[in-house]
Amino acid sequence: MCYPRHRFQIAESHSSTPSLGNGCKLPAFVASLLGRGIQRTTGDHTMAAIYIFRTPQLRRPYHFSRPGSIAPAIQILMADPRYKHVVIVAGVGPGLGAALVRKLTSEGCGVGMFARSPEFIGKLATEIGRNALAIPADVSNPKRVAATFYKVRQQLGPIEILIANASGSVGEGLMETSPGQFERSWRIGVYGAFLCVREAVLDMRELRSGAIIFTGATSSVRGRGGAVAFSSAKFAVRGLAQSLAVELWPKGIHVAHVIIDGVIDTAGVRKRPKASAKEPLLNPEAIAEACWNLIQQDRSAWSLEIDLRPNKEAFFE
Repeated sequence: MCYPRHRFQIAESHSSTPSLGNGCKLPAFVASLLGRGIQRTTGDHTMAAIYIFRTPQLRRPYHFSRPGSIAPAIQILMADPRYKHVVIVAGVGPGLGAALVRKLTSEGCGVGMFARSPEFIGKLATEIGRNALAIPADVSNPKRVAATFYKVRQQLGPIEILIANASGSVGEGLMETSPGQFERSWRIGVYGAFLCVREAVLDMRELRSGAIIFTGATSSVRGRGGAVAFSSAKFAVRGLAQSLAVELWPKGIHVAHVIIDGVIDTAGVRKRPKASAKEPLLNPEAIAEACWNLIQQDRSAWSLEIDLRPNKEAFFE
């Protein structure tokens, strides 16, 4: 069996239990793992050479050279081995968000669900069981985003996959959309995605792998009349995804954008008075399957963008 090697510095301690360098003691079971690997060196620090079992979260050796870098190592050690991956889905509602969570948990992932309202995700977590963690969150609030990511790390483990699915479709045309509505659409869809990515990448950089999936819409590629806020925000999310791909692909982090070119089939859509019986709809479970396939791509042939539409969809009308 292969034992990846981990190196990081911890403060010199006269106690038999290693510390984090700030007076805090490591959990006993972690300290026992570290204890047999510690090798004393001269100077004010102890260099720990740690050998631990390979887990799904540890695909290669990592070298932690800063005292503060011990935290990701401990998170990895504490990750629940039952989960194939730890995922966050930001923006979970009764349509695509719920379909993504069900697909991911069915594949053995532990999933943190973010939504403004606790009611739906609470029911979904009860339905799915221990693989799903419901966390009410405002993704446009930096402190709330940091706190919710911390909670997922504590309960599920380091984040390996992020699906940014939150959006705010508010307002209508230019004069019918207030400045507040325009800003809200951007804060949820673009700023919120930015904040979530910044948090998720902290873990992915240490793991040297990961996937970040942005969900787009028809408005990602062509502005829709009467939707200035939503269309401009979706354009921005696409640009964010492209920029991040250039930055993060070389670090082993797959960034991709999924254009959902059509109307998603939900109970709410079917109840709309204007809904046409002939209008082709996208099955949310099929979209979730496509996203899972995207996540599973080999890094020698990653996709930057895919577009999904029903077979009877009229192109660009």
